[in-house]
Amino acid sequence: MERAADRVATTRNQTFTFLVLLALTLSSSSSLAAQTAKPAASYSVGRTVVVSIPDRKLAVIENRNVIATFSVAVGAQATPSPTGQFQIVNRVSNPNYYRPGAVIPSGKDNPVGTRWVGLSQKGYGIHGTNAPKSVGHAASHGCIRLRNRDMERLFAMLQVGDAVEIHGERDEQVAQVFGNSAEETTVAEKQVTDQDGGQSDPGAKSLTEAD
Repeated sequence: MERAADRVATTRNQTFTFLVLLALTLSSSSSLAAQTAKPAASYSVGRTVVVSIPDRKLAVIENRNVIATFSVAVGAQATPSPTGQFQIVNRVSNPNYYRPGAVIPSGKDNPVGTRWVGLSQKGYGIHGTNAPKSVGHAASHGCIRLRNRDMERLFAMLQVGDAVEIHGERDEQVAQVFGNSAEETTVAEKQVTDQDGGQSDPGAKSLTEAD
């Protein structure tokens, strides 16, 4: 007759074997799930500013939703806007504008308008303008310009640390944000570019350093 102690030992062994098999099964399932999981969709968390140079457009995306779009001016052919991924490093209301030998105070003649948002690439930013007719064109010294009223609205949406992406081509990602076909754009005349005051980047650089 099988002793009680033997039966207990057998039961313990069977229980231990079951637990080991269960652990192996769960581990294998978790590994498989990790291998087959789809990558998260772009712009799934937080707030991102997306600029399309071909479209001359800027979009604000929050939790996969486009919450605002604006027309912009981008860099002229000789002074193109930088492309890539950046962060907002400062925000300035009613900024002064600096260029060699001159400081232009905030006001209607200020080339960077009423608001400045500095990017992590030194000397570049998103700002207003005293030349609203340049919006929609490739007209700046590399910065992204908006009409002052649009820039003031955008300014209120953003904070230091937000991501900014500037795209030089219409890839699939850009098409999802701005549509399947770019609007016709016209390169601005040189005199429109000159309305920047001659030097937009040095002014932007001074703003970055001063803030």
